[in-house]
Amino acid sequence: MRFVWQLLAVVAVSFIGGQAVIAAEGNWLLRLVLGLLAAALALLVYGWVVRRTERRPSTEVGREGAGKAFGRGTLLGAVLFSMVITNLAASGYYKVDGLDSVTGALGLVGFMAVAAVTEELLYRGVLLRIIEQRIGTWLALVATSLLFGLSHLLNEHATLWGAIAIAVEAGGMLGGAYIATRTLWLPIGLHFGWNFAESGIFGTEVSGNGTEHGLLGSVTSGPRLLTGGEFGPEASVYSVLFGVLTTAAFMWLAHRRGNLVPRRRADRSGAVATLAR
Repeated sequence: MRFVWQLLAVVAVSFIGGQAVIAAEGNWLLRLVLGLLAAALALLVYGWVVRRTERRPSTEVGREGAGKAFGRGTLLGAVLFSMVITNLAASGYYKVDGLDSVTGALGLVGFMAVAAVTEELLYRGVLLRIIEQRIGTWLALVATSLLFGLSHLLNEHATLWGAIAIAVEAGGMLGGAYIATRTLWLPIGLHFGWNFAESGIFGTEVSGNGTEHGLLGSVTSGPRLLTGGEFGPEASVYSVLFGVLTTAAFMWLAHRRGNLVPRRRADRSGAVATLAR
C-alpha cells in the first residue's frame, strides 16, 4: 500500500500544480510564483507521505546538500542542451532571430520547476526507487525509462521515435543521476536545467508540447533525425548521444559507489538503504 499511497499523493499534487500553472498562462509573474509554490508543495507532500508509509526519514529529498546538488544538476542540464543546440547551429539548422521575451522566460522558470519536480518525484522517487527494491537496479531503470518515454506519446506533436528518444536519453540519464547519488536533487536540477534551456533560453519545442516565448526567438529547420522535427530537439540524435554518454557516466559512478541493487538481492520488504552522498 505504500506504493499506492505515494503514487496517489504525487499524482494528485502534480495535477493540482499543473492546472494552476496552466491557468496562469499569460501572466508571467503569477505563473512564476504558482510554479515555485507548487514545486515546493510537491516536495513537502512527497516527504510527508514517505515518512508516514515507510516510517523513515525521506532522505532522498533531505535539505542537507540540496542546494549544491540542485545547482550542479541545473548547470549540467543546461550545458548538455546547449551542446545539442551548438551542434545544430554549427550545421545551420538552428538560427536566432533576436530577443523574444524576458518575462516569458521568467514565467517558464515556474512552469519548468513544477514539471521537473513532480515528474522526478513520480518516476524516480516513487516508481524507480520502489520497483528497484523488487527487481534490481538495471531492470527497474529500463522499465521506468520506457514508461517515462511512452508517457510523452500523449503530447500534441508526439512521435514514436520521440518517445523512444526520451526513454533512452532522459529516462536513463535522470534515473542514472538518482542511482548514482541516491538523492532526487541532482535529477530534479538536471531535468529543470535541460527543459529551461530548451524553452526558456533557446526557444525550441519541448517534447512536442509547442514552442513558448522564451529569451531567444529562434527557427529550427533541417533533417528530422538531427533537429527532432515537430517533437523538438529532444528527438535529435545529438540529444540521444549526449544522454547515453551521461547515463553511462552516472551508472559507472553508481557502480563505483556500490549503489547498484542486484536482482537476486532486491529486498522484498523494501528495506534498501538510502546512501547519502
